[in-house]
Amino acid sequence: MRTFIFACIHNAGRSQMSAAFFNSMADPTIARAISAGTQPAERVHPVVVEAMREVGIDLANATPQKLTTELAQNAEMLITMGCGDECPYIPGLIRDDWPLPDPKGQQLDHVRVTREEIRERVAALLKKSGIPSFAQ
Repeated sequence: MRTFIFACIHNAGRSQMSAAFFNSMADPTIARAISAGTQPAERVHPVVVEAMREVGIDLANATPQKLTTELAQNAEMLITMGCGDECPYIPGLIRDDWPLPDPKGQQLDHVRVTREEIRERVAALLKKSGIPSFAQ
């Protein structure tokens, strides 16, 4: 199983959307995504839940979790979004950074734009990684 980790500071927005798109698009017999944060919030931002619900993905019960070396240990890639130096270095892990705006405190229209950029980036990542995907 190929594992990809999406991480941001609070694990309440960008990383949650990214992992949800990845898991809804990738062949689940080949790859999966985990989302985490360096300082996890108590819940996913309500505006993110609403934006994802519009595209048929329910994050209402998603729980932010802490990004640890143990969590990332068997992953293939870590994609960060705004955590910079706070994200741990894990030897042997491919790393990328997606400079996406934090949806915290944003209006739904702005979060929709970020959601669509994330969807496009995830689709490109799946293609680049050779992982069969389903249209989302």
